[in-house]
Amino acid sequence: MLNLANLADLAHVHLLLNHFPTIGTILGLGLLLLSFIRKNEHLRKVSFEVIFLIALATFPVYVSGAAAAEALKGAAGVSAAAITAHNDAALGSFIMMEITGFFAWLALWRMRRIGRMTTGLTYTVLLLLVLTVAAVARAANMGGDIRHPEIEGGQYAGLFGSSGSAPGLISAAGIKDYVLQHPYVWPTCETLHFIGMSLMFGVLMIVNLRLVGWLRGMSFASVHRLLPFGLMGFGINFITGRFFFIAASEQYTQNVAFHWKVVLLMLAGVSYLVLTVYDEAWTLPASAQAPWPGKILGASALVLSVGVMYFGRMLPFIGNAF
Repeated sequence: MLNLANLADLAHVHLLLNHFPTIGTILGLGLLLLSFIRKNEHLRKVSFEVIFLIALATFPVYVSGAAAAEALKGAAGVSAAAITAHNDAALGSFIMMEITGFFAWLALWRMRRIGRMTTGLTYTVLLLLVLTVAAVARAANMGGDIRHPEIEGGQYAGLFGSSGSAPGLISAAGIKDYVLQHPYVWPTCETLHFIGMSLMFGVLMIVNLRLVGWLRGMSFASVHRLLPFGLMGFGINFITGRFFFIAASEQYTQNVAFHWKVVLLMLAGVSYLVLTVYDEAWTLPASAQAPWPGKILGASALVLSVGVMYFGRMLPFIGNAF
């Protein structure tokens, strides 16, 4: 039986999931290029939806990868230098993937508002996606080198100094040292994390309560314009959350509450995408009730949002961390 508090089990989860970002970004890029060739806006919309979903799916890949790295520490026939190089490359590609996913979502939101794709956002997503495919492929290639003992002390060994970080690259070790050595960083991130959570949950409350049947004095289109502020709150939480995770990854990777938080966060992200492109709700005028699928969507999104906050708060209690 799968035990999400066990590093070995999480390493197997990583083996199951680690190809999703590579295959998904290539698929998204292929669909986007095909939409240009065929001049098909619907296909372009589908490509942006795929990109956003892959950005969500990258969360458990990154988390399970950190657990796999911990599980392999000191193992025979495993290159420690390759693990460090892969971790840093994975962090960079993860950040690139989330930025690309944000702009893909923004293009979808903008299309919903004005009825067509905007050229500037479309080409921004294309450029970011090309860079993301390259970053993900690089991280995947480095991951494949970890189990090759012949590279120990070889191609990766010269990359790292005594701090374990590679100069000029995004370094997980460098970020960890900075957070732990500067006492103001963690409380500052905690404050910003709470602000981001309040912003995100506040927007979700308004939009989903409108779908459920409350706040009927407003049309759905009028509350739909708030969605970017909710994603802005998520962006704040993503950045601060990376600082937390990198600085104390061992407190998260074996924490059952954190894994439930990640699962619910992904599902909440899917509901956010549906809220963005949902056609029936878009035409909902003031005082009108949403159809039953809309009510179910709104209620489930509220439950998921509360669940994310609950398991985040339960990290020290259910997961015995910190």
